[in-house]
Amino acid sequence: MSKVLIIEDEQSIAELEKDYLELYAFEVSIENDGKKGLDRAILENYDIVIVDLMLPSIDGFEICKRIREIKDIPILVVSAKKEDIDKIRGLELGADDYITKPFSPSELVARVKAHLSRYERLRGTGTGQENEFIEIRGIKIDKTARRVFVNGEEKILTTKEFDLLAFLAGNPNRVFTKEELFKEIWNMDSFGDIATVTVHIKKIREKIELNTAKPQYIETIWGVGYRFKV
Repeated sequence: MSKVLIIEDEQSIAELEKDYLELYAFEVSIENDGKKGLDRAILENYDIVIVDLMLPSIDGFEICKRIREIKDIPILVVSAKKEDIDKIRGLELGADDYITKPFSPSELVARVKAHLSRYERLRGTGTGQENEFIEIRGIKIDKTARRVFVNGEEKILTTKEFDLLAFLAGNPNRVFTKEELFKEIWNMDSFGDIATVTVHIKKIREKIELNTAKPQYIETIWGVGYRFKV
């Protein structure tokens, strides 16, 4: 049974999320305080964390940052803050997804299931097999060990950053729309905000490109999407 931690100060919303997730056999815990929620997220073993941004003690942005420094588990932000800058900041600090209130409980369940399903598949890779590599112009991607090297120097990527880079590099010179990439990497169709893809591309470029203004690996095809150049 997958364990979910909800960090949400509005008790009615937290209970609604809990009720729907429990219908799908998730084990759910709730914390209404940011600091207490962060402590539980770090000290206890949860499979996914759902966090609001506006919280007592510590806000959701800091919680995302602190969890991501220690653990590689899915983090889902649920917030009434609708501005793109808040979404981008949350994603840049380590969140995997962002849902704007009000939302349907079925959407929340669908996103939780999708993130956990992909994470479980990734966690089960790499045992008893020869490592699979992608090597292109100084970049080496170890798909089995999930490690990335640029000119021999290892770069640390989050789960979704690695997935996105490996997918693009594994399909070189092919242009993908943001919608196609969101469906492939986040395993969802209509629920997603494609700004998520833009933010993750930006973060990958900061880690692998010598000059992010003139990327040599991930190219933007304006009005269409992205491609990995060879």
